[in-house]
Amino acid sequence: MKVAYIRVSTIEQNEERQLEAMKDKGIEKYFTEKVSAKDMNRPQLQALLEFVREGDIVYVHDFSRLARSTEDLLHIIEQLHTKGVALISNKENLDTGTPTGKLLVTMIAAINEFERANLLERQREGIAIAKKAGKYTGGKPKAINQELYTQLLEDYRTRKITKRTFAKELGVSRPTLDRLLKEESV
Repeated sequence: MKVAYIRVSTIEQNEERQLEAMKDKGIEKYFTEKVSAKDMNRPQLQALLEFVREGDIVYVHDFSRLARSTEDLLHIIEQLHTKGVALISNKENLDTGTPTGKLLVTMIAAINEFERANLLERQREGIAIAKKAGKYTGGKPKAINQELYTQLLEDYRTRKITKRTFAKELGVSRPTLDRLLKEESV
């Protein structure tokens, strides 16, 4: 069976470019999601890995759609290889079912990871320069309902709610909640 994995990083992004690239591949099943590839905890990726079986071919537009880190990409490729499933990337024009394809995908994944690290480093440097010049002050602190926070904090401490629920009910991101809890010394 020919299967495609389509991923964009955010809800605002559009996956049409990737879908268009798959039109001539005879894809029988699509796994599509709008989520970051910072790790492998992605529902559609996990569903794809469970779904495929020996003889299937998984198509991706490019390897960065599948994973951002070399380690994750190689882990996914190994899982597919163990199941007897080939992985083909349109952009890189590589088939991991061949020894050459395996070698090249390892090198490409390392380069992608290197580029991502460089981008983040340049971003940090740019922010530092802007801060020094007084042009960047970071995000505005989010006003939180202190009464609700206190109530949820108690529920969290007594394990009545999870950190995820805590953040959702408070209307903040997990990193923001982590910062608040660190300040609270929970």
